[in-house]
Amino acid sequence: MNTSKKNYHHGDLTASLLNAASQIIEEQGVEGLSMRKLADTVGVSRTAPYHHFKDKNALLCALAEKGFQQQAQRLLALRTQKEGASVQLFAAYVHQYLDDAIQHKETYDLMYGRTLWKTGKPNASLKVASKHTFKCWIDWVEVLQKDSVLPSDNTPLRIGQTTWASLHGLARLFIDGIYLDQSDLTQMKEQMIRQLCVSHLPCT
Repeated sequence: MNTSKKNYHHGDLTASLLNAASQIIEEQGVEGLSMRKLADTVGVSRTAPYHHFKDKNALLCALAEKGFQQQAQRLLALRTQKEGASVQLFAAYVHQYLDDAIQHKETYDLMYGRTLWKTGKPNASLKVASKHTFKCWIDWVEVLQKDSVLPSDNTPLRIGQTTWASLHGLARLFIDGIYLDQSDLTQMKEQMIRQLCVSHLPCT
């Protein structure tokens, strides 16, 4: 896991620190991350990370912010695809969202868990990133409603909130180990798509 000094690019220390921190939390959890361990992993002085992140909370906020930015980028990339009907793109998003959440569960926990939002101190930049990502989602929900993919019996906000809650709930069941079998996940994703979409559309 260690990033050797010869492979370390001093011109982009912030990115190097975030990449190393992501690796540490994926392997050891948030409790395994410290500013000292991060400095040793990247190969810099133990004071260097503090020039980029005030403390561990600021570092965790930056990791969560990066996660939101990547989530928004994936959603926008999917929306701009020229091939495939809206319903197929929505199905692809469901698979993508759940796969990414489960594969990067520690980052997902930071993005949506109590570590920062309830017991920590989410900074202004993180709040902006999270709101932007959710707005990207709600904007697409409005389009999906117009395309008769998602129900139109309520506002895009309410349909977006409840649809996302379904995605988040299923992600948490697998992240928390309630379900472990990959075949369960595959079948549950397909069932979720059928339930969320307007009933007469072929969502598989």
